Amino acid sequence: MTSSPMATALAVPILALALSGCATFSPDGGMAAVDQATQIKAGAPTKLLRNENDRRALAEQIKPMLAQPIAVDAAVRIALLNNRGLQATYWELGIAEADLVQAGRLQNPAFGYQHKRGGGTTTIERSLAFNLAGLITAPLAQRIEGRLFEQARLRVTAEALKVAADTRRAYYEAVGGAQAVDYAKQVAGAADASAELAQRMRKAGNWSAYDQAREAAFHAEAMADVARAMKAATAARERLTRLMGLSGAEAQYRLPDRLPELPAAPRELADVEGVALRERLDVQAATKDTEHTAASLGLVRATRFINVLELGVVREREGGEPVERGYELTLEIPLFDWGTARTRRAEAVYMQSVNRLAETAVHARSEAREAYAAWRTAYDLARHYRDVVIPLKKQVSDETLLRYNGMLLSTFELLADAREQRVAVAAAIDALKEYWVADADLETALGGRLSAAPAAEQKPEQKIEQKIEQKPEQKPEHKPEQKPEQKPEQHDHHGAHQ
Repeated sequence: MTSSPMATALAVPILALALSGCATFSPDGGMAAVDQATQIKAGAPTKLLRNENDRRALAEQIKPMLAQPIAVDAAVRIALLNNRGLQATYWELGIAEADLVQAGRLQNPAFGYQHKRGGGTTTIERSLAFNLAGLITAPLAQRIEGRLFEQARLRVTAEALKVAADTRRAYYEAVGGAQAVDYAKQVAGAADASAELAQRMRKAGNWSAYDQAREAAFHAEAMADVARAMKAATAARERLTRLMGLSGAEAQYRLPDRLPELPAAPRELADVEGVALRERLDVQAATKDTEHTAASLGLVRATRFINVLELGVVREREGGEPVERGYELTLEIPLFDWGTARTRRAEAVYMQSVNRLAETAVHARSEAREAYAAWRTAYDLARHYRDVVIPLKKQVSDETLLRYNGMLLSTFELLADAREQRVAVAAAIDALKEYWVADADLETALGGRLSAAPAAEQKPEQKIEQKIEQKPEQKPEHKPEQKPEQKPEQHDHHGAHQ
């Protein structure tokens, strides 16, 4: 049994077309890897809300959290699930996956039909054409789209971690702001009492106009401090509300009365630069971008002389009877354009990507050092206020009160001491808040919650240097330092402070 020329010509394209139809969408759209990475690096899950049923289920999940004072981890959890801007970012994975699936499918064949009649003769031409260039380059194009999908996953994960870090900062700002308001109101109440006492003593002739004016001015400043503290606390709370995506009755959530206590001792971190290069997603994304560009350069060189390559099957009938059978092959001749311009452009784009990778690594190292120095300084400052300044101020206050009770000091001196203590306590609250904000900044600079050191012998900076030194001709195979699916041993840096 012999096959016809048309069947022979169509066999390979049809088989390839059938195989390309196997490219399908994943059940989770890539969100499982994002969820696993955020649980490791941010300590909270993510989920793509696909319909109103998902939103209603989320509302029921959030309701118990809002019924009690929200902890920082609960705030992060709500933000990762309920922030609408973040939900929009999650859908980027769907777009990237659609491009990946599309790259795995061949272009549809083109069918042509021509009917001519004249001079008593009828001519019918039918053709079926396949794009062979697409068939040849389909595997490489699919690998490129796979890298783009991986880049999209890293971008989405990075945005989720950014929202988590912003939520932590806003949470500590909001709690610290509310605590500052409470203390400012206490000071204002004491100032109001002292101003009233000064007025009575002035009427009795026991105080001068100067002393009364000083107490009245202190009372006025205390009231202004309350207004400023309330303004800052409201702004911080609203930032937190926006990040958590709450509105209406949900926005009436409660926060703890006080900031978490300062840890007993700071965590000593070694090689913060290496941790940043290993864990930060912007470094991983820049590395993948360089690999993608190198692969694209390989695609350009593979198709430099094959710009148009189509295989067509032609069947012609004249007067209702077939007279010719065969196939048609069209190949563009590189007479004027040899593809050198496209190759040069691809090489320039590759070198641009390499330098951006180097810049990202330099920034990651610097930001890690800066964040660690700020975090350690913030800890030392908060501990200094807790262990030195506040105890000394309390001792001075106790001694002042003893002398006042012994009639060795005047009421004016007692009130002056209270004003000095107010400044120290307010500064201590602010120092504690700055520590927790610096703690969130450090986690961001190091790529999330701290994990164990890499088991590989190569240091992260050495691997990045290898990427930078690679030639454009090379097609580097991506070997990620650590896949999100592999859960490393965790040093729960933030959780240790709770």
